Amino acid sequence: MDGVRDRLRAMFEIGQHPLRLVAEAEERPGIRRLAFETASAEPVRGFFCQPAGEGPYPAVLVIHAHGNRYDIGAGELLQGRPALQDPLGPLLASRGIAALCLDMPCFGARAGVTEMAAAKAALWRGRSLAGQMLGECASALDWLSGQPGIRSDRIGVFGISMGATLGYWLAGVDDRVRVLAQECCLADFGALIATGAHDLHGIYLTIPGLLEVASNGAIAGMVAPRAQFIGIGDTDPLTPPGAADVALDEVKAAYAAGGRLAIHREPLTGHVETPAMRAAMLAFLADELL
Repeated sequence: MDGVRDRLRAMFEIGQHPLRLVAEAEERPGIRRLAFETASAEPVRGFFCQPAGEGPYPAVLVIHAHGNRYDIGAGELLQGRPALQDPLGPLLASRGIAALCLDMPCFGARAGVTEMAAAKAALWRGRSLAGQMLGECASALDWLSGQPGIRSDRIGVFGISMGATLGYWLAGVDDRVRVLAQECCLADFGALIATGAHDLHGIYLTIPGLLEVASNGAIAGMVAPRAQFIGIGDTDPLTPPGAADVALDEVKAAYAAGGRLAIHREPLTGHVETPAMRAAMLAFLADELL
């Protein structure tokens, strides 16, 4: 398993995309706007929501969704998006949990470069856009775990859609993630390919050779025995039962030896967080982080 994990860490470009904080400002009380910089001096916008008091606090790295809304990016933390119930950052802060979200490449303040152009450039160089995203998410964990007001032993990751896939890929290979909450994107890629449903995913997610190393269910299973919440709607075209069940069976098998796995499944909903899913997810994070 360690050999598989090492190969995945390389494919996910963990440690290959360091970020450096260059500026910060108070957006409004409890909310800081952060300015990071990549090794190539590309600016990266971030938002950080901080609970009242001095801490230390547990924290959640929120990885934003795609949704063909390149304008949102890290703004999801404060303004939300159609697939989510409410903006998560202020809500978590009100419950004593800090939250950080960064613009992924091609989103938010970085939307000047298209997903297609960035993905092609990365693939031609033997890398991937998803790998860059994961490498930057790992760097975000570096920053978050190093903050004096943050409990580095109580850091979670949340994501819906694109954020969910990046979330379980990251948590699968990074033990700093104590708890993972992922919604609306766990499915076996092989099963999706068999029906053509894989083409619903953007090119950003293409990591050459990934399926020869591990399936999505196996990667999400690597989170065990750390706590994991999985939310799925059975009418979601990205998680049809035929593909979701394959992945879920692998995850369940990984947790058979121990660890907390919570699966919230709704037969009549699609690619969206429902009120019940939100409530279950928040209760799960509170149980594991507070």
